[in-house]
Amino acid sequence: MGAGRWTAKARGVRVAAAVVAALGLLATGCGGGSGSGDGKVTIRYSWWGAKDRAELIQKTVKLFEKEHPNIKVKTDFSEYTDFWSKFNTQAAGGNAPDVFQNSYAFLRKYGDKNLLLDLNGQADAGNLSLKGFRDGLEKAGDIDGKLLGVPVGANTFAFFYNPDAYRKAGVTVKDGWTWDDFFAAAKKVRKGGGTLYGASDNANVMYLYDLYLRQNGKAFFTKDNKLGFTKDDLTEWWGRWQQHAKADELVPGKKSEQAKPKASISADLSASEFTWDNFLVRFAAETKTTLDLGPIPTTDGKRTAQYLSSLMLSGSARTQHPKEVAQFIDFMTHDPEVGKIMGYNRGIPATTAQYDAYRPQGVDAKIAAYEKSVSTKLEPITPHPAGADVAEAAFLRIYTQVALGQTSMGKAVDQFFSEAESALGS
Repeated sequence: MGAGRWTAKARGVRVAAAVVAALGLLATGCGGGSGSGDGKVTIRYSWWGAKDRAELIQKTVKLFEKEHPNIKVKTDFSEYTDFWSKFNTQAAGGNAPDVFQNSYAFLRKYGDKNLLLDLNGQADAGNLSLKGFRDGLEKAGDIDGKLLGVPVGANTFAFFYNPDAYRKAGVTVKDGWTWDDFFAAAKKVRKGGGTLYGASDNANVMYLYDLYLRQNGKAFFTKDNKLGFTKDDLTEWWGRWQQHAKADELVPGKKSEQAKPKASISADLSASEFTWDNFLVRFAAETKTTLDLGPIPTTDGKRTAQYLSSLMLSGSARTQHPKEVAQFIDFMTHDPEVGKIMGYNRGIPATTAQYDAYRPQGVDAKIAAYEKSVSTKLEPITPHPAGADVAEAAFLRIYTQVALGQTSMGKAVDQFFSEAESALGS
């Protein structure tokens, strides 16, 4: 996630039942890396993201290889949806990458399938340091006592907006504003005579709905791996966004789809959007429009219910080179030069060494200032059970069908609950 959506959030990420079943049955020892006659070890490293992230990561890989001449790193990257499709195919064949980008939402799912390397042993052996992490992030990848991921960056949700459009509409974004204030602002911007819609239609973003639920004493998922809301709750949430969409205040579903892979705000269709704060780096590369970060709307004028999420590196349980994988993860999380290169592309650096080494400027400075402004509001993250990724994908896809006029609200809500409850085994 967090830390998890690098395109406009996951679209259609689904795993065939036969493939999922196969993952837990594969024998170990089929590792993705290799050795050579000259004593060098090759490990495979995969991640998701746009080309700008790939260019930065390639620079960090060269640094690692220079510091560790006995290890060669073979790299591969894809957009978010393609990454997980490829990963599932590779894992089903016993050929998952030795080390790969991961997020909190997937730790339990793949941990339960015994696909993730428990890095505690490598930490005990001195190949991976768990010291020097910010805000307790060294524990972010701990699932039931197993260390299944190590964070490379942290982020939180934010309200993105076009300050020029908001100023012209006479709207001020401030702490403690409510959802009523947000929708009223979107209406003012749209009715202000410009070409921009007031906001993107983000009713299909699971993480945003999770914040809204948390503000109301609920959560998207419960501790016993079920949905934490009712059909009436979801109908109210999706229905409110549809009301404003039909009033021509939000970007129409068809235009949002046509803008992809850009988000509606970076395609200069809307004046505001909700997503992870580090997306400002990507949006800045996609549009010349100046964008600012503002606080999440509230229900009571106080609680945003935000939490800190993180992008992680995980190892394959089937790697033939766990030591080298751990050394790679250690380098990528602690080396100051890596921090300088990556900046806030994957969120604010998770370790103090990288955080102190990088001096944020431009959009990165905005992200740093935003995270500092909400630091006292952060709460513990909502647990993500196995099947959370399938539920997220269904939430995105099914509401998109509503926005495109392809299904009714009632059918959409029923379909989501059917798919999500099946994925969660509830």
